[in-house]
Amino acid sequence: MKLYGSQTSPYVRRIRLLLASRPYEFINLNIFAGPDREILASINPTLRIPMLEDDAQVIFDSGVIFRYLSAKLALTALNWYQENQLIVINAVSDSLVMLLQCNRSGMDTAEDKLFFNLQRERVATSLYVLEQQAANAEFAKWDYVAMALYSLIDWTLFRELVELDDYPALLQFVADNAKQNGITQTDPRLS
Repeated sequence: MKLYGSQTSPYVRRIRLLLASRPYEFINLNIFAGPDREILASINPTLRIPMLEDDAQVIFDSGVIFRYLSAKLALTALNWYQENQLIVINAVSDSLVMLLQCNRSGMDTAEDKLFFNLQRERVATSLYVLEQQAANAEFAKWDYVAMALYSLIDWTLFRELVELDDYPALLQFVADNAKQNGITQTDPRLS
């Protein structure tokens, strides 16, 4: 199996954590320019990561990759509650990625503009829910949902996108899982 992505992507990291105890090749791409961008475009028309190549097929999107790996590796499927938790995690991730890209494009994301306001609102309401769930120890088991949450929160800290002092349970969750298999190798700070 080959996993294409970047060291800094929280979506890639969650798959890398899932595969931490299994053999696979990680292909670290600079998805924004040069030959790596060409590789990405030649494989995936959406120009997004991660993507998994296995048995002559390419699977796009972390969610689809998880479902593929669940079937291939006989992993426990997510229940509906966990699916909803993952949607909340993805909502925060998506909004923060968009805000980061807007910032890097020279836009002032602190402006009172509908797009920026909607993203900030989604982040705040979703983080509030995740904080309550973390406080209730709903992520105590190191499973795919916990891996996705860890990837998001650690990436948010790395990028300094949101002040997380108001989310002590989420910060404690990251501290409690800092020694899980694959955390060190997948750290976005290694990029």
